Amino acid sequence: MEQQISILIVDDVGTVRSFLHQTLMHLGIDNVKEASTAKQCITACEERHFDIVFLDIELPDGDGKELIAELAEINPDINVVMVSAHSTVDNVKDAIERGAKGFVVKPFSPKKIAAMLKKFYPKLELA
Repeated sequence: MEQQISILIVDDVGTVRSFLHQTLMHLGIDNVKEASTAKQCITACEERHFDIVFLDIELPDGDGKELIAELAEINPDINVVMVSAHSTVDNVKDAIERGAKGFVVKPFSPKKIAAMLKKFYPKLELA
């Protein structure tokens, strides 16, 4: 049985989005959408159900950590994973307290992304 999970990548840096997108495709996940702003992220989540959102903390039109509550209202089952180059303890703690389910530090490795997916979906078959 193939488990199809859908993922949204939210980052204002195109190279980060494409690296993560390619990483997910290499892992066998092809149901991936991208957004570059907080507004696009909210719109995308209102239009469809995502299982996981990789969310940058610093977006041009908002704070990723403030988006967590909004996303949870739209979809209570959503798994938000914060992505940031600034992995201060306060940042991580703040994000988790606000409802993030994980934290990935940039630059991240494909292995780290795979581990995060396994955390949410232990039975997921990754390529």
